[in-house]
Amino acid sequence: MMISLFDQFASPKLIGISLVFIALLVPLLFPNSFPRFNNNRFFTTQSWLINKFAGQLMAPLNIGGHKWALLFTSLMLYLISMNLLGLLPYTFTPTTQLSMNMGFAVPLWLATVIIGMLNQPTSSLGHLLPEGTPTLLIPVLVIIETISLFIRPLALGVRLTANLTAGHLLIQLISMAVLVLLPMMPTVAFLTTTILVMLTLLEVAVAMIQAYVFILLLSLYLQENT
Repeated sequence: MMISLFDQFASPKLIGISLVFIALLVPLLFPNSFPRFNNNRFFTTQSWLINKFAGQLMAPLNIGGHKWALLFTSLMLYLISMNLLGLLPYTFTPTTQLSMNMGFAVPLWLATVIIGMLNQPTSSLGHLLPEGTPTLLIPVLVIIETISLFIRPLALGVRLTANLTAGHLLIQLISMAVLVLLPMMPTVAFLTTTILVMLTLLEVAVAMIQAYVFILLLSLYLQENT
């Protein structure tokens, strides 16, 4: 029976219940159950990296924008975790769902726009019309800049979804090619396996980079409005 390549992006269910929601509840069952892990080398290194990331991300922002540090850092860690865990066999990647990514992108983008309108409305509206624009081009440029403003959250969500979906599809296609070639041409299958391993390493990098780009673009939107 031929299985669709896109079946891997369907949310797994058991007795009609989505297993994603059950997985989200698992951490609530183990609150502070591993206190001995709090001060080991791994968590010390992790804390150092998080502090470095937060410092680099918040450096261009003013003091008012620093309130977003906890939110951005938490979302960054969540996206990286979901993207990397989705590369494991027999797992589901929530970040390949456009609805979920748009659920993150739209409210956060809208929050930055509202903050800009409340704190500095003149400057925020000034982004819609570059300085020195000829009079005849003013209506056209205002429309174009407004459209580009509303496309931002869509671009955030689609970028993350498309990159992860494309990577998963490539890995599955090459894996299927290895299984087909193995009994017929073992040498070619071995070379294809090498490509598969390299592609998997590339996808690990893409998973982390896309999470970073998502947060970086949100911080740039916030920088424009604070």
